[in-house]
Amino acid sequence: MRLSLRLSRVSTALALTIVLAAPSIHAADPKPAAAAPVPVAAGDVVENSVVKIFSTMRYPDLTKPWTKQAPRESTGSGVVIEGKRILTNAHLALYASQVQVQANQSGDKLSATVEFVAPGIDLAVLKLDDETFFDTHRPLARDPSIPAIKDAVLVYGFPTGGTSLSITKGIVSRVEFTSYNFRTSGLRIQIDAAINPGNSGGPALGGEKMIGLAFSRLGSADNIGYIIPNEEIDLFLADIGDGRYDGKPALFDSLQTFENPALRPYLKLDKNAEGMIVNGLDSPDATYPLQPWDVITKIGDTPIDNEGYVKIGANLRLRFPYLIQHVAKAGHLPLTVMRTGQPVSLDVPVSQRRPLLIPNLIGEYPAYFICGPVAFATATQDFIGGINNVGILNGLSADGSPLVTRRSVRPAFEGEELVIITAPFFPHKLAKGYSPAVGRVVKTVNGTPVKNLRHLVELLRDARSEHIVIDFQGRGYETLVFPRKELIASTDEILTDNGVRSQASSALLAVWNEKPQP
Repeated sequence: MRLSLRLSRVSTALALTIVLAAPSIHAADPKPAAAAPVPVAAGDVVENSVVKIFSTMRYPDLTKPWTKQAPRESTGSGVVIEGKRILTNAHLALYASQVQVQANQSGDKLSATVEFVAPGIDLAVLKLDDETFFDTHRPLARDPSIPAIKDAVLVYGFPTGGTSLSITKGIVSRVEFTSYNFRTSGLRIQIDAAINPGNSGGPALGGEKMIGLAFSRLGSADNIGYIIPNEEIDLFLADIGDGRYDGKPALFDSLQTFENPALRPYLKLDKNAEGMIVNGLDSPDATYPLQPWDVITKIGDTPIDNEGYVKIGANLRLRFPYLIQHVAKAGHLPLTVMRTGQPVSLDVPVSQRRPLLIPNLIGEYPAYFICGPVAFATATQDFIGGINNVGILNGLSADGSPLVTRRSVRPAFEGEELVIITAPFFPHKLAKGYSPAVGRVVKTVNGTPVKNLRHLVELLRDARSEHIVIDFQGRGYETLVFPRKELIASTDEILTDNGVRSQASSALLAVWNEKPQP
């Protein structure tokens, strides 16, 4: 089953009870008497804290990185939280050039800015330009506990199909620790209340408190929706407390279960040993404490079973990486392993991100450089993901392109990038006779191996040879040869003819201009 994330018009609901004081005047007294409490319905408080969000997105154009895609309008939901902030989903804030917030039953849209965004766990925080809004729209209380299966839940939001606040009702169906986005895992709650496009970012309530934030539904399945629980929200808010978002620590080594009966005699372990087997190390560091065939038996003081799960409380069983975000301290994780039949205590380094040779953009715009009719960029997972043609992908694989063969590996050295030709050649006589080269990975410029996009710019800038010769990684690709002076001289004309405002992204343009061109 395929998880459909990007629910653009969202909202969820909460139930809370408060008491407002209303002045009461006694006819016989010259002064007002003490204020008498007037009860306010819990739903009214919730509805006052749920907002509709309007976002204008400007996504990158991956084949023309000097521009952006046409604006896309998206709507969703959000909820007021402490600190005069609004909590919503990252997919409503990422690449947003304009964000506006509208309270329930209000005709005004207030300008907002994205303060923090965590694409991996799909959370974002907005700030309003006019903070007087929060004088009359108070934050909702959050329940710190994980809800139980069958607990009732209300979801508030602004889904497709109307303009007013929507409330749907259901129960908690499942609690699990699973993958979100960009190799980030987290706790997730499945509910059977309807969640539709537009519900994203709305609160879910259990009893009188918020238990999480709506963010997705399962494909076209009826009434299978997901919320991000408060535990993940609180971890995110604690992370940004120092003014920046770092992310969640994780263990990136390859593991396998300890279920097959042949594994126990092979490792010379008795039937009492349980845990997960390390079958591949992700770290290239020779001093990394884990070793192949270690059996991880405990994370902190908590035992791990043969399927890689740990018990949380009396009725909850989750994958053991759930505990990493709670047990890891200062980038280190205490583990117990069985090694050659003996228990060994280890302090294993963990990090928030796994370095990738081909990274994800995650909210950034791609760097690029244009020289003559050729546009270069750094290869990204986003670019590869945009190739939805099976034939092209099979061709890249057959040609041995590193876009396929090295897609999931770490950089071989610090600063390594794959440099690609990102767009068709601009129309010009210099490109005559060359076949389309989009997606080819640059190997060398004038025989020098290219380390990254900055290095390519430096090689072109400092070249003094008569020709520029560009070779590519993979099999069967033709070599490009250009007269150097004509290549450089043609650039301004090509940019003007094609309406390109800048030859390069700002940092690379500064590199290109460090030395005068001959």
